Amino acid sequence: MPLDAELGKRMLQLITSRYDDRHWRKQIEKTLSLPQSGVADPIQQQIFMYLKHGLKAYKSRRADPDSWIIGGYATKEVINRAKFQPQLVGSSIMKADVAFLGTDPGDDVTQAWWEEMLVQWFDVPEEEKPAEQENSEAKDSDSSSTIQSKA
Repeated sequence: MPLDAELGKRMLQLITSRYDDRHWRKQIEKTLSLPQSGVADPIQQQIFMYLKHGLKAYKSRRADPDSWIIGGYATKEVINRAKFQPQLVGSSIMKADVAFLGTDPGDDVTQAWWEEMLVQWFDVPEEEKPAEQENSEAKDSDSSSTIQSKA
């Protein structure tokens, strides 16, 4: 189940506020390498993709794995550009949609929170079978085992 609006907002705040903290750089790079399908809110998904593309490092496209420029002036420039020119993120993005970028998500956003967020990102709810299907499958398997035991 993708991140809901609140978790998505906190994840984006983490990326845009703690990039200069060397303890968070690996987690931010890992988050940027994730697919955008993990973010449910379409506006937050556009912001995530903007950050993902804006922070991608220049490199050889053939051999090198994806990498990002995290920390320093270039990261700050990408974030400020999104805040002050939201139309660069997407045509439907307003200033209010990006106002939270760059603000710290709070002290409760720790390593444990980040790991829980990753679980949520990839968590796919199992589809429940209707009770009728389960009962008919159980009967089918019972009848086939009794037929084999008689032979």
